Amino acid sequence: MKTKQIVFTKPCVAELLDAEYEAPKAGEVTVSLEYSAISSGTEKANLVGQRNKRDDDEDAEIVFPRYCGYSAAGIVTAVGEGVKDVAEGDRVIVYWGKHKKNITVKRKNVVKIPEGVSTMEASMVHISTFPMGAIRKTKIEIGESALVMGLGILGVFAVQQLRAAGAYPVIAVDPVADRREFALKMGADYALDPTEEGFADKVMALSDGGVNVCIEVTGLGIGLVQALECMKEMGRVALLGCTRSSQFEIDYYKMVHGKGVSLIGAHTRARPVEESAPGLWIHEDDMRAAMNLIRGGRLNFKDMIGEIHSPTEAGVVYDRLLNDKKFPIGVLFDWRNI
Repeated sequence: MKTKQIVFTKPCVAELLDAEYEAPKAGEVTVSLEYSAISSGTEKANLVGQRNKRDDDEDAEIVFPRYCGYSAAGIVTAVGEGVKDVAEGDRVIVYWGKHKKNITVKRKNVVKIPEGVSTMEASMVHISTFPMGAIRKTKIEIGESALVMGLGILGVFAVQQLRAAGAYPVIAVDPVADRREFALKMGADYALDPTEEGFADKVMALSDGGVNVCIEVTGLGIGLVQALECMKEMGRVALLGCTRSSQFEIDYYKMVHGKGVSLIGAHTRARPVEESAPGLWIHEDDMRAAMNLIRGGRLNFKDMIGEIHSPTEAGVVYDRLLNDKKFPIGVLFDWRNI
């Protein structure tokens, strides 16, 4: 039996290809995807051939094909031996999966979707846990100020989550005007252009002398440098963006050591696997928390969706991801008719 899967066949080329259907073995679940979400930063990096594993060296050999699509949702169609708590017909999130119509994963890689959350919304939930985990690591308290550097999908989720956590003000930062306007719509108190003269001074004025917490999501060295210029003494910077190049300099004595600023590694896999602890939740618990916040009206996933496409349009969609500076924040693939 064949199914369909989006594959990055070579640098800058995405195709929808035939793929093998794998029946579930013991402890596995097969899901027919309804929607999968593009994680723009990660998938763009993989599409152009940048290093895609945290242990890779900067000069690591570029290897293709590559497979992406780690946040999706659909309907369980089969379960393997020993799986008792998930059944055919259940709606589930599939995390660390692929952009693949019929996908078989380990039981631990699906999370049930409660009533009140659509599969469309649920397809983005895993992505939303990346900034949620970073925010938890900063141990932000109600009333502390927060800065979000970079307003892609992770940054806008961070804006919403910081507001839900009681941060004030939440200052959103991006050079693209449309993204700043969207961040304001999604809950930011202020939105600034980091290329404008006096940027750091503006942040300092809005935050009473510097921000307590920063979620750095640009993945650019200059983004981190600018964030450090805006920090209050004893501030905490979560490094969520994947800064894949080390070709930038930081005055650590002035910006970090002297001010007592904490730099926090916030790669989403740098978290517990089996059991949550204060400030360090496992992915499954963060996903359940996100869905509860959707149900309670504290997080807005519906307005995060900018476009929905058939997987047959993958080539065009990923070409736009590479070349369109106004590529939408949230883009989904609809697998229901594939």
